[in-house]
Amino acid sequence: MHRERIRLPSLMSKIMSAADAASLIKDGMTVGMSGFTRAGEAKAVPQALAERAKTVPLKISLMTGASLGNDLDKQLTEAGVLSRRMPFQVDSTLRKAINDGTVMFIDQHLSDTVEQLRNRQIKAVDIAVIECVAITEEGHLVLSTSVGNSASFAILAQHVIIEINLAQPLELEGLHDIYIPTYRPTRLPIPVLKTDTRIGSQAVKIDPAKIVGIVISNQPDSPSSVLPADTDTQAIAGHLVEFFKNEVRLNRLTNQLMPLQAGVGTIANAVMTGLIDSPFHGMTMYSEVLQDSTFDLFEAGKLDFASGCSMTLSERKHAAVYDNLEQYRSRLLLRPQEISNHPEVVRRLGIIGINTALEFDLYGNVNSTHVGGTRMMNGIGGSGDFARNAHLAIFVTKSIAKSGAISSVVPMVSHVDHTEHDVDILVTEIGLADLRGLAPRERARVIIDNCVHPAYREALNDYFRRACAIGGHTPHVLRDALSWHLNLEETGHMLAI
Repeated sequence: MHRERIRLPSLMSKIMSAADAASLIKDGMTVGMSGFTRAGEAKAVPQALAERAKTVPLKISLMTGASLGNDLDKQLTEAGVLSRRMPFQVDSTLRKAINDGTVMFIDQHLSDTVEQLRNRQIKAVDIAVIECVAITEEGHLVLSTSVGNSASFAILAQHVIIEINLAQPLELEGLHDIYIPTYRPTRLPIPVLKTDTRIGSQAVKIDPAKIVGIVISNQPDSPSSVLPADTDTQAIAGHLVEFFKNEVRLNRLTNQLMPLQAGVGTIANAVMTGLIDSPFHGMTMYSEVLQDSTFDLFEAGKLDFASGCSMTLSERKHAAVYDNLEQYRSRLLLRPQEISNHPEVVRRLGIIGINTALEFDLYGNVNSTHVGGTRMMNGIGGSGDFARNAHLAIFVTKSIAKSGAISSVVPMVSHVDHTEHDVDILVTEIGLADLRGLAPRERARVIIDNCVHPAYREALNDYFRRACAIGGHTPHVLRDALSWHLNLEETGHMLAI
């Protein structure tokens, strides 16, 4: 019945129920699961594991590529399964458990996790649970809609459970480019010279003897939750398009730009969609998540090729893409996230990185992760992998939040994920600040004049004047540097009323 999907006959005897497969996961294990931003996660086994834990309590350390779909983090958290989670998440239930200390969360650059595993710097993976569309005649794994960390989890784990998901089309086979870096200190350069360079294999090569269970599932990925562009995100996109046009006029870029990277989420997706009505063409992407905007740009004739480690689409886009994969086959690659995010490749290709900030300060330091400096939102993701090494490191956000109670531009960020040294361009709907070649005081003037909402500009100007009167290379009034955050905590508004 499943021989089209399981092509090594000896593995047919490994087919079992999700409950039986979940029983192979023991208390205290470190588990590596497939999945990157709601795409390609194993589904049936973690659901069965959460159900089992209701009667047989157990705790695991869970590693993934990034966030999981189908409410799996919520189910695992509510069942008390998670003791430790890394390197990224977006679930509100898990977020609460992280912030109250119930679950220990390790927030990592997404290119780092399997590097640390490979070098035995963190605890080894006991068992990997990987979603596939097929297993080849050699017993190798054909992954589904994401690669993420799945390849290395399967290679490094002692045992592997496979979910063959019949809801994922077999036409995905051939889109993957699985390349694993060699070991230090004799590692060779990663030979990605262009966005469309194929350097690896189409399947994950493992010893099939490691496969201890195969579960047949039939459950689609969760649709992405991106919202349509609004007036503010359209304005942000407009500022960036004008900036890129000027870079072309100055012969710093061509109308093909440089390979684009965009962080996941509504704002970054909307900014990329804004390029449809721009003069740029023949563009390429070298990114993590390929979102709706990637395929909108394909359809508009603006984008020639896209390389990522995951495809995460809305309901609107899902059928249009997956029913027509053949037309995209020559223009897509899915890679391991340590390759899609690798600093060596990012620097070599000259990536234009566009990522989202929670807040930034008047000198250009960016907080991507912690609300109020202490409460984890989602995680740093891949933004740091790209920001430090990009040709242009761009961060975007709306200038205010919570109906104006919060300014996204503050005197001092409450948590630093990207220092001023790694940030080139800041954009809000108000305008764009080009920080290249500017000293701290000059950066502050450009940021205040171009990015701050009018409701907060006078207060930030006042802070900057008082700080400059005290002096210093990066002037601050330390007594007041976090006063806006304190006001928000105490009164619900950043400005004392």
